[in-house]
Amino acid sequence: MTNQMTHADMQRAIEELEVKVAYQEHTIDSLNDEVTRQNKHIEQLSFQLRQVVEKLKGMEPSHIAKQSEEAPPPHY
Repeated sequence: MTNQMTHADMQRAIEELEVKVAYQEHTIDSLNDEVTRQNKHIEQLSFQLRQVVEKLKGMEPSHIAKQSEEAPPPHY
């Protein structure tokens, strides 16, 4: 058995590597698109959360006493 590759063997090996690289590039592009989509969604959710927090901060305080501040019922 020889350790030297023929020209045809080298050509096949190069083609296999080119195919693998093409698949990897496609996968990287797909993953990048997904990360970009998720980032936009996170930004949208963060904006909505900030709006909710600001709305809650602006609400009137409740006139109902907290349970710890309530006097015990008369039968105690």
